[in-house]
Amino acid sequence: MTHAVIAATGLFTPEQSISNAELVEAYNAWAERWNAAHAGQIAEGDVAALTPSSEAFIEKASGIKSRFVLDKAGILDPERMAPHLAERSNDELSIMAEMAVKAARQAIEAWGKPVSEIGAVLCAASNMPRPYPALAVEIQQALGIEGFGFDMNVACSSATFGIKTAADFIANDPSKAVLMVNPEVCSAHLNFTDRDSHFIFGDVCTAVIVESSDTAGPGGWDILGTRLKTVFSNNIRNNFGFLNRWAQETGAKAGSDRPAGQQDDKLFIQQGRKVFKDVVPMVSDMIVDHAGDLGLDPTALKRLWLHQANINMNSMIGRKVLGRDPSEAENVIILDEYANTSSAGSIIAFHLHNDGFEAGETGLICSFGAGYSAGTVFVRKR
Repeated sequence: MTHAVIAATGLFTPEQSISNAELVEAYNAWAERWNAAHAGQIAEGDVAALTPSSEAFIEKASGIKSRFVLDKAGILDPERMAPHLAERSNDELSIMAEMAVKAARQAIEAWGKPVSEIGAVLCAASNMPRPYPALAVEIQQALGIEGFGFDMNVACSSATFGIKTAADFIANDPSKAVLMVNPEVCSAHLNFTDRDSHFIFGDVCTAVIVESSDTAGPGGWDILGTRLKTVFSNNIRNNFGFLNRWAQETGAKAGSDRPAGQQDDKLFIQQGRKVFKDVVPMVSDMIVDHAGDLGLDPTALKRLWLHQANINMNSMIGRKVLGRDPSEAENVIILDEYANTSSAGSIIAFHLHNDGFEAGETGLICSFGAGYSAGTVFVRKR
């Protein structure tokens, strides 16, 4: 019986990394300046003084210790608090396409087959650089792939939704493989002047090649089943888009001393406690129910590659699914080094920590995020 197989993965990691200590130093310098500039308003009780951030606060809240970024200097500059990402001409490969090509080439090399055997490119990410032309088509051209490509965005769940879409294509036409990439420049939509979220995200790109079991060689991972779910919520949101071209003007007039365009709702915002309360049971139940429908015992899963948003969320989901406290080998955590990389997180975990499996052993790739959205992909080592 023909089914889809995860044949290879790839990972692009930026060269620059920011520690919690460096991030805290930059934020606290900015906050001190802000408090000084608004001392009169603070004294009158019109506005509240900004509270300093700390390494202990960040690690306790998230488990994050560092993050990779495309531009370190701009983020750590109290005068800017945002990355320097130079605009490229239309004739140059875009930043996100460049990241995707690097991750894809690593996956293709691991796969060991020519790009002529790939028939589609899916670019699944939480933020796209433009409405059109599709980033996937740009990546397709850069890699010399014939066929088609398109972009898709389901926030942090984009990769699992992309794998599901790729598996569906394989079921319809098993003759060609599908390349799915997840370029994430999360530093560009993060408000580094917000104490509650300035530490959350990092930049990275992952790539996954999905092909038919009819053409797959040894190794790889049989996709046993995929399931997707969405429930609308405003608790994680980003309002920046082409309909608010006025954002730069209003940001400059906001009187917040933030760089133009950095007003809160035009960047990443979330109600973290509400997200935790809503998402953990939704995802845990989804995993257990899906496993049951596939005839799998969730407590017998060898490894969980969960979305890397928050160590407390991952720990609780792991306990609910496995019925006990999972070991480090069972519930992979990479967010301490990479931070939250949106759609790429679960794929980074899978790419870096899929060793030690015997043929027939099973694991789970799972994502969850804004929407709310969630995706489960159960895999078995070939």
